[in-house]
Amino acid sequence: MTLDLPANPNAAAVAADRAHVWHHLTQHKPFETRDPRVFVKGQGLRVWDAEGRQFLDGVSGGVWTVNVGYGRARIAQAVAHALTEMNFFAQTTGSVPGAQFAEKLISRMPGMSRVYYGNSGTEVNEKAWKMIRQIAVKRHGGRKSKILFRERDYHGASITALSACGQGQRVRDYGPFTPGFVEVPHCLEYRAQWGEGDHAGSYGERAADAIEEVILREGPDTIGALCLEPITAGGGVITPPMGYWERVQQICAKYDILLHLDEVVCGLGRTGTWFGYQHYGLKPDFVTMAKGVASGYAAVACLVTTEEVFDTFKDAPEDEMSHFRDISTYAGCTAGPAAALENMAIIEEENLLENTRNMGDRLMDNLRALQENHAAIGDVRGKGLFCGAELVADRSTRAPLAEAQVQRVLAECQARGVLIGSTARAMQGLNNTLCLAPSLCVSADEIDEITSTLDQALTRVLG
Repeated sequence: MTLDLPANPNAAAVAADRAHVWHHLTQHKPFETRDPRVFVKGQGLRVWDAEGRQFLDGVSGGVWTVNVGYGRARIAQAVAHALTEMNFFAQTTGSVPGAQFAEKLISRMPGMSRVYYGNSGTEVNEKAWKMIRQIAVKRHGGRKSKILFRERDYHGASITALSACGQGQRVRDYGPFTPGFVEVPHCLEYRAQWGEGDHAGSYGERAADAIEEVILREGPDTIGALCLEPITAGGGVITPPMGYWERVQQICAKYDILLHLDEVVCGLGRTGTWFGYQHYGLKPDFVTMAKGVASGYAAVACLVTTEEVFDTFKDAPEDEMSHFRDISTYAGCTAGPAAALENMAIIEEENLLENTRNMGDRLMDNLRALQENHAAIGDVRGKGLFCGAELVADRSTRAPLAEAQVQRVLAECQARGVLIGSTARAMQGLNNTLCLAPSLCVSADEIDEITSTLDQALTRVLG
């Protein structure tokens, strides 16, 4: 006896994907014998694949992006309206959505004043570095052209962005790189690089002082900028220790070094404030953002600067080469700022910053409770709905859990209908941190579902 089962309506799309699409960060050999996963629907924090399987998404689209959740029809409608009214003109001119979002964004960023549009985090980080290089020429005879970046941080996938990447596995095989980028040490106290006898103040101050040591080694008159993530993302979800950011700001002021903060992950509410740096009272010169700016409903990114930076590029109008000579084609598309406006409105109207703080506290409390029951959880860290749990093979030595075991934990969660992430192909021997970052509209029940599923997965894999 045979059953006449209905055909899968997505079968053709899955076959086309398998035949023609090159997936990101993916080894494709397994797809010679099985189908790739194709997601076909999302609502709230739930997504469904082409086979009809439902998952609770604990990583906001896999890469910390869908801040306001799936299925927001009002964002799609705003994008449709913008595209039918005036879809595109090069950003040498303005647009109504572009002007409106810039005004609203700046109102949430005291001390900042100008918005330069782009398409991705990689792109707007490179825009900042081009500005820094041009400022070095205009102000310092080209000398202050070096850009410092931090071990474990990540700023994008282009060759120049990889030149500023502090993750060894991500850069492997892709050199030679753009010169003039210099690494400074990370600040993860759990993986301390200095013992208590190596510093008089806090560990955070010592980690910041290590930046000053690099500056003095390279020569302060050669350093133009310091580029950092407020909270390191793919390098292990690292919240800087007490005293770190205050000292960093002092060092930048002392040596006339511009501060560039990469908010591609932290920005637009992920940590419970509009931007991660706002927890620490920082005064940046450049802030870059992408991902949560429109929650993945449109491709848009922004570089935001102070008025002082902006004025540098208009102070010599008689020189035809003095302005910022750069363009990004699709920054002229109105879909991006239109989506970003609605995205920000949803965050405000639904009090998602407050929800992020409250649900972030719940998530951290749940993770700490798991830490008490699972010796494999060596450290729990995070801020808002941007959390990590570092897995170890031995708590006393802090030996990292093997990456294969970490991936088994993720697979067990997935088998139970929950998607979480981890550091992967980033740092040899240190891809052992679980990443949890649900959408900002997550409920208490959903937080509990994520962590109870993780509890079951850890028990299954590690006992």
